[in-house]
Amino acid sequence: MPLVSTADLLHAAAARRTGIGAFNVIHLETAEALVAAAEDARLPVILQISQNCVSYHGGLEPIARATLAVAAGSQANVAVHLDHAEDEQLTRQAIDLGFGSVMYDGAKLDYERNVEATIRVVEYAHANDVLVEAELGEIGGKDGAHAPGVRTDPGEARRFVDETGVDALAVAVGSSHAMTERTATLDLDLIERLHAAVPVPLVLHGSSGASDETIVSAIRSGITKVNVSTHLNGFFTDAVRRFLSANPEVVDSRKYLREGRSAVAAEAARLLTLFAVTESATPGRAHT
Repeated sequence: MPLVSTADLLHAAAARRTGIGAFNVIHLETAEALVAAAEDARLPVILQISQNCVSYHGGLEPIARATLAVAAGSQANVAVHLDHAEDEQLTRQAIDLGFGSVMYDGAKLDYERNVEATIRVVEYAHANDVLVEAELGEIGGKDGAHAPGVRTDPGEARRFVDETGVDALAVAVGSSHAMTERTATLDLDLIERLHAAVPVPLVLHGSSGASDETIVSAIRSGITKVNVSTHLNGFFTDAVRRFLSANPEVVDSRKYLREGRSAVAAEAARLLTLFAVTESATPGRAHT
């Protein structure tokens, strides 16, 4: 079916006070796995291509066109999003290619320069009916300003949204990028205060470091978009390692990449179901 608007998916989830999974594409196999997960769970998904992924592939267009084609060929509701773009021109390229949303990451800039750059991205995106996510301060884990103890201020967050016109905001509430253990402690009280202060959906980056129960609590406190990458990468890599260990003679990469793809599809479907919890639902089983 045709691509779905990221804005429609976010606003629908926010209205239900549920979460929606936004999972990173690393290569074609992960795009295929994530779409299969959405079809299996019968739930929407947001496929994300980061600036780091673009650098790995040597440019946006090849991986973008492949991901857009996989998304458009799915029976699920799938949106495609540019994640953590520090390059304004890259956001324009993604918009021109047909992405439903872009994240401009000006968090390394001082506040005023971040606002100015974000406004330029918003103006171009909104002229093309594309949603913009932004980040106020960096999420930790990549030598960022959101190191342990640093948090998003609700008043500053409201001011930033009002001044820039962004449509979603990534907030620092205790998570950290690239965590391989699910031990992060999130500030649920702060999430509630941010939800009350900010008139757009809130985004949790670094969700790989949070347990199932913690993420469910964060959703109930006001998080809408839940970004996951490292956690799913671990499933892919573990499955490939197991297959190669059991089948050392195999040289056809399709055979072991298929195993990784299947593992990601199964876990991504589980996470999509978990994030779609309602207030009365019981959190799903934690994966260890």
